[in-house]
Formats: sequence, structure tokens, C-alpha cells
Amino acid sequence: MSAAGAPAGGQDPPTRGRQADDRAGVWGVPAGAGLLARIERDIVGLRREAEVLAVALATGRHVVLEGPPGTGKSTLLRVIADEAGLGLAFVEGNAELTPARLVGSHDPALVLEAGYRPEAFVEGPLVTAMRDGALLYVEELNRVPEETLNVLITALAEGEIHVPRVGRVRAGPGFRLIAAMNPFDAVGTARVSQAIYDRMCRIALTYQDEAGERRIVELVTGAGGELVGLAVALVRATRGHPEVRTGASVRGAIDLVHLARGLAELRQEPATCRAVLGDAALAALSGRIRLEDGSSRTPEEVVGELLDDLLAEGRGGRDPANRPDPAAGPAAAAGSGRRGRVLEGEEARDALRQATRRTRSRADLDAAHPGLRRGSPAVGRLDEAAFERLRDEDADAALALLCDLTQATDPELRRLALRLAGRVFLRAGRAGAPARRGARRLVPVVAVADGDLDLERSLERAGGRPRRPDELVTRRWRAPGRAVCLLIDRSGSMRGAGVAMAAMAAASVVLASGDRADCSVVAFAGDAFVLQEQGHPRAPADLVGDVLALRGSGTTDLALALATAGRQLARAPAGERLVLLLSDCLATAGSDPLHRVAGLGPVHVLGSTADPDAVQAGTTLAHRSGGRYLRVESPTALPAALTSLLG
Repeated sequence: MSAAGAPAGGQDPPTRGRQADDRAGVWGVPAGAGLLARIERDIVGLRREAEVLAVALATGRHVVLEGPPGTGKSTLLRVIADEAGLGLAFVEGNAELTPARLVGSHDPALVLEAGYRPEAFVEGPLVTAMRDGALLYVEELNRVPEETLNVLITALAEGEIHVPRVGRVRAGPGFRLIAAMNPFDAVGTARVSQAIYDRMCRIALTYQDEAGERRIVELVTGAGGELVGLAVALVRATRGHPEVRTGASVRGAIDLVHLARGLAELRQEPATCRAVLGDAALAALSGRIRLEDGSSRTPEEVVGELLDDLLAEGRGGRDPANRPDPAAGPAAAAGSGRRGRVLEGEEARDALRQATRRTRSRADLDAAHPGLRRGSPAVGRLDEAAFERLRDEDADAALALLCDLTQATDPELRRLALRLAGRVFLRAGRAGAPARRGARRLVPVVAVADGDLDLERSLERAGGRPRRPDELVTRRWRAPGRAVCLLIDRSGSMRGAGVAMAAMAAASVVLASGDRADCSVVAFAGDAFVLQEQGHPRAPADLVGDVLALRGSGTTDLALALATAGRQLARAPAGERLVLLLSDCLATAGSDPLHRVAGLGPVHVLGSTADPDAVQAGTTLAHRSGGRYLRVESPTALPAALTSLLG
């Protein structure tokens, strides 16, 4: 590429700062071997972005670098500016960056002494960069006030600005504006106008992969091994947590490693033990993450949970005394953290509500569901007719939307969605109730009005002359007794379709049971919440409402869920017992679930994913117990699957 790029304002290519080495001039950097060597040495995982930026600058373009914090935006620019031999004027974007601070202003004392003379003007970074033909780096562009951005538009469009009492300031040939910004939905940001975007090229940066982030931490801290692996894994886990809006950057991992090493030296303990890691992680990460609006948890709780999950997965850091027995199997090794709890009755429902207060904003719902504005045309409104039309077009998408609306931040919309969801799922559950098949027999029943009167048994019971209703015995047809426990995995991504499948399963099973089966319902992750106890049926609408409140979080203790199902089924009278498991069957905590199926009766698995490992795990579990495995990936497919299993 020629060094004669096309800089802003139509100027000739610059001569300032040219060097005789292999850096081929101020804007000839794309052809220089020196730049590529610097990229390899100083920038991890951003070579492609660095090459694009260098070429954009060499061809006279202004550039905005967009990406989350800690992705290397500043490092990338400094390397290229240094290699080109150009000056760099740095501006921190915030609400206090006024046009006067960006452009400059007259010193009041000098003005009073000698009037508005050129020497009384104190240049701001924009004027300095334009006069010198240097780079102007504006950090956090989408935090800059709009009136200040308007000054930049003139400089970008015309290559010059007019300063009152100073005159016209033309941009030198090397002048370029480089802006960095976080994504729009980050806290405190605003949308950048199209007038700015139309005059700049945009380069999007994302986090490096895990290997790249480990290399960055190792280069900065000089550490390595298990500690760096845990630190990087933990910060990356914060970015995928369902209650975290903005996760930590690699800077958090760097600070965590420094703190852990210092605490380990001070306390004379290993840097990877839980106590040291916990204190270091809270200090390094709790201030860096931002939780979703409506979350009832604290950053400290989320960081602690993620750290415990990593340690339970065998990523290192547990005390030797707490390590699992290698002979106990892979599931035990994965889940030897704290033991899960089993909560029943109001205690279970209260704990579930406390753990699932998180709501979703309208903007979040709009991004996830194209049909939101049809079903909910305004805040606080739910158009039931429009929702029915959405169901006719795509039933699964409509049900997923309805379930997410029950988590809306808007309280009126949430109330309307809960009311509609209760009706929709109960209606679907009745439609999907399996037919009553199988052998039935006449049995005597006391004090039941319907059925045929059994005169002989009634006389015998009443001592020859029945006088009260409870002395009458009737005969009615009844199927053999059946006890069913429905296990709902809430550890995964319980949003939209996941919640819809859980609600559909609960409604269908409870309504299908009727008077011929005793049903319990358990939601589980790391803990187990008994939403309906065996032998104590609840109103179906109340049960479905609790299921709709489920949110995905935590590990998957499948063994705990199966053990809870066994205890529930043991309370039922003798008869047929079976378990319905709605899960991906990938255990990440607890003991080996295959050891828990003995004595349960058949465990029928409703697989919720096509992942090969999940299908294999679910199939093995079902076959080991004498049950069946059916893969069900949409809410509308559940009734047919349940009919097949319960018919």
C-alpha cells in the first residue's frame, strides 16, 4: 500500500514523524514488518482487528472501536500510534466533557490583562490534535454529551473547526479521530447519533478466547498454572450468569491473581484454597459486575456461587480433605461442594420466590421476542386476541413469549400475563390429558354419593339399618392406584420455552392424574423444592403459577432430585409408582444419579435437548430404571409425549 493515504480534509500525506527503519512512514504502517511484530508481541488475540485499524487509518478513515471493557481497545490503539510515530491526545469521555473542555478556552486572567489575544487561548485536546496532525483518542464516546459530539461532527466532516476569537483551525494531514465505546446497553451509556456513525468506520471487539485471556494474565502477572486457570474461568463465568448484565473483564482476573498471591503469602496458605480465592474474588470482581434490574441477589452472592461451582467441577482450589473419592464416579467428582437441601410446603414456595425475584425489562423482552409489540402493544397492556393470533401462527413461540411476560419488570403486564398463562396452560393440559385406559375394577367406597348402592355392605356397616350418609357403601369403577412424581430441572436456561415446557408438563400431569393417580411435583437444581407433596394436591392454577416463577440457575444435582422423588413416592399407598423427569440429564453436582434409580420404579425421561451427551445420559438413566426416553424440544410436543408415557 502506498503511504499516500487520503487523510481527513483532503490534505497531502504527512511527512512529520517519518522514520528510516522498517516502519514505512506515518501512514505506511500496514506495509511495515515492524507493526506485525509489535502486534504479535504486545496484543493477544486481536491481530485481525489491528490490521483493519491500521489500514483504516492509513486510508484516511476515522474509527470507532466498540466492545466491552477489557477487550484491549486502548492497548490496540497505543501500539499502532507508537509504531507510526504519531502523537496521541487522550480524552476521557464523560458527562463533564463540555465543548469548551474539548476545544479549549481563553484564560480569564490573561484576557483581563491583555484582551483576547492568541496567547490567552488555552488549547483543548481537539485543537492540539488538529494543529499537530496527531491522533485524538476519545474514550467512552457514548458517555459524551450530545452538544460536545456536535463539535466532533464538524471536525470529521470538514477537517476544520471555527473557534470564536481564534479563527479557523484546520486539521493537519495526520489528524484522525479514534473513539472507543462500550456496547449501548452498558450502564450509563447512550446511543451515538447516526451523524457520527456515518463519518466513522466501526471495528467491533469481543473478549479473547479462554486461552488468549490466560496468556494475557500470565504476561501481566507472571503467574501461571491452576491459579490463572481458575481466575480466567471465574471472570468468564460472570459473563454467562443469567442474573449478570455486565460481567467482569480480564482485568478482574489479573487483580484476582495478584490478590490471591498476596493473601497466600500473608496467611501462609495455598493461593488456590477456597478461603484465599474467595476473599480475592470478592475484592476483585464484586465491583466489576452489574446485575440485571430486579435481581434480589448481591454481587458477592453471585461471585461466591460461581466460585463454588467452579471448584465443584474440579477446576482446582479445594482443600485436599474436601476432594471427592476418585472411585465414587465422575458425577461425585463434579459435585462434591455443599450438600443440596430439600424444602417442602410453604418453606419451599417461599424459598423459591426469594430465589426468583429477577424480572426482565421491556427492552430485553422486545429483543428476545419479535411478537412482543403485537401481544403487548404498550406498557401495562396485554392483548389476548393478538396473543391467540400469535398462537395460531407459531404456538411454541407464543407460549415462550407468554412465559417471559410473567417475568416482566412491568407489574401490570406481569399480572395480566400470569392470569392468562394460568388459563392457557390449564386448557392445554386438559386437552393433552391421556385417555383413561387399562384394567379397572369395582371397589366399595364409603360416603360417596355417586355409584351403585351396595346394599349388603351398607346393612352390614350400619348394623342392619343405615341412618347416616357415612354408613352407606357404594360401588364404583376404579383403576389401580398410581403414584407419579414429576421432576422439573430448573438449573438450565429457564426462560421462554424452558419455562413453557415446565408449566405444560406440570399442568398436564396434574390434570391427567385426577382421581386415579397421586401426583407430586419437584423443581430442582442444586436444591430441591417440593412444589406439590405426595398425597396433598394443590389447586392446579396455583401450582402452575409456582412453576411459571422458575428461573434457571445453579448446578444440576440429579441424584438429589431422584432421592427426593423416592421419598415422595414412598408416602403413596401401594400400587404403581413412576417418575417423570424433564431434564437434559447432565449432572454437574451430587453423586452418580444411576445409583439412585433402584427401587424407584420406571423413570421416564423427557429429554429437553438434542445434545448427544445429554441424549446418551438420559437414555442410559431411563433404561437402567426400566423407563423410556423421549426427546421433547417444544412445549406443544409435550402432551403427546405424556399421553405415550402415562396412557
